[in-house]
Amino acid sequence: MKSTPMMAIGEVAARFGLAPHVLRHWEAMGLLSPARVEGDRRRYGRDDLYRIALILRAKEAGIGLADIRRMLTTTEPAARREILHRHREDLIRRIAAAQASLALLDCALTCEHEDLATCRHFQAMLTERVGQAIATGPHTSKGEPAAVR
Repeated sequence: MKSTPMMAIGEVAARFGLAPHVLRHWEAMGLLSPARVEGDRRRYGRDDLYRIALILRAKEAGIGLADIRRMLTTTEPAARREILHRHREDLIRRIAAAQASLALLDCALTCEHEDLATCRHFQAMLTERVGQAIATGPHTSKGEPAAVR
């Protein structure tokens, strides 16, 4: 297999669509440890590229940098699985919400009503959400229950 030449921070950052300071920050957090050459300049190899790709994919899945660091640095498979299970459940919830939103958009695209909110088919898509709002009562603008007067 052909080896990947070592690359400078700017080249790696550009290939991933990142600013170099992001890679420096990840290094400071213990997520990356590129090789150092003359003048203490960073050089990234193939394994570093995979680690960067993993960090980006984990962030896309909603995993924070602290949990990514714990996931990458732990030597305990059970600890890693606990982190992954927790984030997996959250991702499943967010995917379900995104799918429901997509279904709502698809419904709206086919609706010919002048006022979308009065369309019975569209309302049926929102019934569960309206029921939750009624059941939970008033909330503040931050989503917290309002004080009972």
